[in-house]
Amino acid sequence: MRLIRSTALAAAGLLAFLALWEAVPRLGLVNPAFLPPPSTIPPAFLREIELGVWPEAVLSSLSHYVAGLAAGAGAGIALGLVSGMSRGFEAFTAWVVRLLRPIPGLAWVPFAIIWFGVEPSAAVFIIAVGVFWIVFFATQGAVRGVDRDLVEVAQAFGFRGPLQRLVKILLPAATPGILVGLRTALGQAWMAVVAAEIFGVPGVGQRMMQASSLLSTDIVVVYMLTMAGLYGLFDSAFVALQGWLLRWRA
Repeated sequence: MRLIRSTALAAAGLLAFLALWEAVPRLGLVNPAFLPPPSTIPPAFLREIELGVWPEAVLSSLSHYVAGLAAGAGAGIALGLVSGMSRGFEAFTAWVVRLLRPIPGLAWVPFAIIWFGVEPSAAVFIIAVGVFWIVFFATQGAVRGVDRDLVEVAQAFGFRGPLQRLVKILLPAATPGILVGLRTALGQAWMAVVAAEIFGVPGVGQRMMQASSLLSTDIVVVYMLTMAGLYGLFDSAFVALQGWLLRWRA
């Protein structure tokens, strides 16, 4: 009964939100060109599909998203593991990290254009930068948080080499923390997609900018909801994968 009640309340809240959203532009409180009522979104979505624009934009953004996420997360995990295992490496890179970490992903857009041109590789670079630091610090912190007693026990049983400690002790114990960082990176990567595509790379971000320049805000909302839906799918799939990988904790 509690689940049914909470579901009903959530549905009621959503319906109330949609009703208020519909009423505000319909009553002339806000110009519909600035805030389209939700009833205009489904027809706009169908038009985008019929024109073939929506599938093309989504597939382009997905390719940028997956490639950038893989590159940034892969580099973040690799360097995070090294930094977490080696105090010397952490000290050697400490000032470099402090210098580069505060720079937002958008600040790299000019260099992305100069280095890669207005090409998908530029978008992949921006997305990779956006997720790298999240995964790097999550991995480093997870490795540093491993119980030292586990490491000492592993050494007592003969696992003395760095690779042996990594594979047998550190990586399995740090996996929950690394997965938390990866899940955060899933959302950050989607935010970076729009920033990476607004300067002309084909995809959802470019289509949103085109629509906004024509005050086709219903199209903008279509792609906003598209990104929300895709993120929900990716996040749900990742949670399922996370549960499978950590089934040993049950």
